[in-house]
Amino acid sequence: MSGSLLHAGAVIGCPHGGRATPVTTPSGGVRVEGVAVATAAHAYVVTGCPHTVDDVPSPCVCVRWTATDTGVTADGAPVLLDTGAAQCFSAALVPQGPPVVQAAQRKVTVR
Repeated sequence: MSGSLLHAGAVIGCPHGGRATPVTTPSGGVRVEGVAVATAAHAYVVTGCPHTVDDVPSPCVCVRWTATDTGVTADGAPVLLDTGAAQCFSAALVPQGPPVVQAAQRKVTVR
């Protein structure tokens, strides 16, 4: 799998318009433009999701990434790629669709 490395400053959202941010800012030694690279060790929380099911609020609350075996790690954990498999979940852990990663200029590509 190929793709661009995600970093702590990447703009990521849920499919309904909420904003996904790292629970803790990655602080490892591997950086892209001075910002830490995101890895499978980092959890993401979603805020501001307006999703409803049958008029009952069911917002996305987290994003779970499936780390791919690219062979590239940072601080001992697989790096996250903009093309990697991920899913947004509700508080009841119901899958609600893949996150949307804003297109950005590719700085580091993994092939």
